[in-house]
Amino acid sequence: MTQLLKIRGLKIEGRSDEIWMPIVNGIDLDLNKGEVLGLIGESGAGKSTVGLAAMGFTRDGCRISAGSVAFDGVDLVSAPAAVKRAMLGRRIAYVAQSAAASFNPAHRIIDQHTEGPTQHHVMDRAQSQRDAMDLYAKLRLPNPEEIGFRYPHQVSGGQLQRAMTAMAMSCRPDLIVFDEPTTALDVTTQIEVLASIRDIVEQFGTAAIYITHDLAVVAQMADRIKVLLKGDEVEEADTRTMLSAPTQEYTRSLWAVRSFQRPAKPAIPVAAVPSVRVRGISASYGKISVLHDVSFDIHAGRTLAVVGESGSGKSTVARCITGLLPPSDGSIEFDGVSLPADYRRRTKDQLRQAQMIYQMADTALNPRKTIGEIIGRPVEFYGGIRGARKRARVEALLNEIELEPKQYIDRLPSELSGGQKQRVGIARALAAEPKFIICDEVTSALDQLVAEGILKLLARLQDDLGLTYMFITHDLATVRAIADEVVVMKDGRVVEQGGKAGMFQPPHHPYTDLLLSSVPEMDPDWLTRLLAERGNDTIGDGATDKM
Repeated sequence: MTQLLKIRGLKIEGRSDEIWMPIVNGIDLDLNKGEVLGLIGESGAGKSTVGLAAMGFTRDGCRISAGSVAFDGVDLVSAPAAVKRAMLGRRIAYVAQSAAASFNPAHRIIDQHTEGPTQHHVMDRAQSQRDAMDLYAKLRLPNPEEIGFRYPHQVSGGQLQRAMTAMAMSCRPDLIVFDEPTTALDVTTQIEVLASIRDIVEQFGTAAIYITHDLAVVAQMADRIKVLLKGDEVEEADTRTMLSAPTQEYTRSLWAVRSFQRPAKPAIPVAAVPSVRVRGISASYGKISVLHDVSFDIHAGRTLAVVGESGSGKSTVARCITGLLPPSDGSIEFDGVSLPADYRRRTKDQLRQAQMIYQMADTALNPRKTIGEIIGRPVEFYGGIRGARKRARVEALLNEIELEPKQYIDRLPSELSGGQKQRVGIARALAAEPKFIICDEVTSALDQLVAEGILKLLARLQDDLGLTYMFITHDLATVRAIADEVVVMKDGRVVEQGGKAGMFQPPHHPYTDLLLSSVPEMDPDWLTRLLAERGNDTIGDGATDKM
C-alpha cells in the first residue's frame, strides 16, 4: 500500500497563564491510502489535537513544538500558508462532532457544499450542485435532489451529519479526519451515519482518521486502532488483534468500562403516591403536535429512564414538567399536588423542587462566571444565603461532586474538562436542594470512563440525598446502569413502559426491538451483519430520521 501520511515525533503544547504546557508527547503515526485509522482514548488523551495536527492545524492557544507531519511528501508543519490552504478542503477534509454548530445557519446546505469545489476549481457551481445530489443519494439522504436546498435547522441531526460528510467528499479528498461524528446521535440514526460513512470511504478509496471514545463504533470503522493516554501512545494494532488481545493494562481497562450497574430496588408498594405524576399530556410547537397523551409515574428515590431516538419527544416531556412548555392537555403533579402548567405561575418552592442537568455542559455554563458564581447563584436565589455562608455552601457542594473547592471555586468553565464541567452542572442543580432532577443526556458527550464516573456520582447522590431522577437518554448501556423503570417513546407517544428487567427481556414492542438491536457491539462484523439482516432498503429511508 502507498503511504499517504507520515507523522514523526509530534509534540504539541498549549498555553496557560503564559506558560507552555505539553499536550502531545512525541507521537508517531502512519496512514496508507484507502486505510482507516481509529484514534481512541479518554477525554484529554489528545485525540482531536492529533487529528487536527494531521491537517497541519492547531487550535488557538496551541502550537506544534517539534516533529513533522508529512502529507504525500509535503511537511505541513513547515509548509507556507498558501500551500496548506490549497490542500485543506481539496485534498484533506474534516468532519466535526457537531454538524449543527459547524454549518452556517444563514445559508442553505447546498450553497455551503458548493463553496469548496468552486473555490478550489474542481467543478463549477452547476456541476457541484449535481454532484452534491449524487453524494446525498450515496449517503442515503431522503429526497437527495431537494434536501440540499433546505437550511441546516430544517433537517435532523443525523441528516445534517451526513450532509457534512458529503461536503467533506465534495472535492474527493485523499484524507478525511472524522472527529467524533456520531457521539450525540441516537442509536438508530448512528447506524445510518456509520453505514453511510463506511460506504462513501470504501467507494472512493479515501483514507480516514476516525476519532472516537466509543470502542464499539471504532470496531466497525477502523482497519487499525491507536490508543492514546494524556498525549502518549499506549499501543497500536490492527482492529481484530486490538479487540481480542490488547497488550496494555490501560487498553484492557477501556474494554472493561461501563460495568457499573445499580442493584435492583424493592418493589413499589401498591398504595404509594408517586413523587411525579404525568397524566395524559399533549403539547405542540406552534401548529405542530409533538406529544400525544403521555402518561407515567416516577416514585420517590427511584430513577425513570426515558429512551427513544431523536424527535421522539423525550426532551419535550422534560420541558412540560418544568413548565417551560405548557401542555395543551393533561396534568403534572408533584407529591399529589397539581402544578400550574406555566413555570411563571409556579411558586419559588415549586420551581426549586424540580431542577435540570443539561446535555452540553459547554453551553449550559456561563463562560464569563467562575464556578463559585455559577453554583452560588441558585444558593442565593432559592436559599437567600449570601456572603461567607454562601461561599461555605458552594464549597460543600463542590465536595459533594468530588471537586476540591480551593482548586476549582475561582476557575472559569474553560479551565475544566468535560467531565468536570458536567459535575459543576450537577452541583448547580443540587444548590436548589430539589427533590427531583431531570438529567437530559448528561453522559452522551463524555468518554466512557468519564461517563461511568458521572453515573456513579449520580447514584451516590441519590442514595445520600433521597433524590428522584428522570434520566433522558438514547444510550441503553446507561439505562442498564442506572434505571429502575423505563419509558420508551416514539413520535411523541409512549410505546412501552415498565421495570428495567422487562425492558431487556422479550417480548418487546417492535420499536423497542429496533432500539436494542441498534446498540453497537465490540465485534468488527456487527454492522455488516446488521445491515445484511435488515436489508439496505431499511437503512436511511427516513423512517427513523425525521425533521
